[in-house]
Amino acid sequence: MNAAGRERTGVNAPGRGSALAGRRVLVTGARGTFGQHLGAALTAAGAHVVGLDLHADPDVTPPVLGVDLTDPAATPPAVAAAVDRLGGLDLLVNNAGVGGPAPAELPPDEVVRRQIEVNLLAAWRTTAAAMPALEAARGRVIFVASRMAVLPLPLAAAYGVSKRALVAYADALRHEVGTHVGVSVVYPSMVASPIHDSTVAAGLSLSGVSRPEPVEGVVAAILRAATARRAPRDVATTRRGRIELALARHAPALADRMVRRTVATRLAAGDLDGAALAEGMVRRHRQDRR
Repeated sequence: MNAAGRERTGVNAPGRGSALAGRRVLVTGARGTFGQHLGAALTAAGAHVVGLDLHADPDVTPPVLGVDLTDPAATPPAVAAAVDRLGGLDLLVNNAGVGGPAPAELPPDEVVRRQIEVNLLAAWRTTAAAMPALEAARGRVIFVASRMAVLPLPLAAAYGVSKRALVAYADALRHEVGTHVGVSVVYPSMVASPIHDSTVAAGLSLSGVSRPEPVEGVVAAILRAATARRAPRDVATTRRGRIELALARHAPALADRMVRRTVATRLAAGDLDGAALAEGMVRRHRQDRR
């Protein structure tokens, strides 16, 4: 089928339900907060969905196959099994991700390595394994990044670095395969989910720094990217998100000042006094105020 035909009948067609009906979709991180909601929404729209996650759950709808996407040897056969089960592949959603506190002033540790492995390299491996099927179907790949890819916050360097690198990978991929496979990046802000648990436990809650948004808005943004007539390059999940993306891209110095001011307010209020990982920031802030 040529590209024009796929725009009329495939994931590119207007009308979200009709566009997704019958489409073959692979979702990574399928048992996470986004993954579960996305799988349900895609299934309700008539898509055929298979998920990948660290722990298998083949009896649910949609079924989830188990694989460690940080394992270079395990990923290709898992993707092949999912594609075989679907009978091809029209859409890949790279949704798997992990978070955790990681101050940039401290040496990288296992938390940093894990985030780069899962947030960047797992998506890279999965996409590479799925590319032949996506190209054959003139399909699409969607990367779930983060607003922190363009608007980084302190004390979460690994997450911001891994998500910014994911965007850079998506940009390179678009140049290579964009004539045959659509490539989009979605940028959620903070959504209440277990991904933040380790950060909260370390006393580094994003409360007051990043505005929460509902998971339904993130899912809706992914579906918009999947069903748009042409694959959009960047997709914000809220109006505020669109403003923040534009600000970070076109006025980065102003964006930096806004982040520093917000963080300074939290430091002055003592919000980070009990966080060992923020000790350096707290000490420098108090020195400046003397």
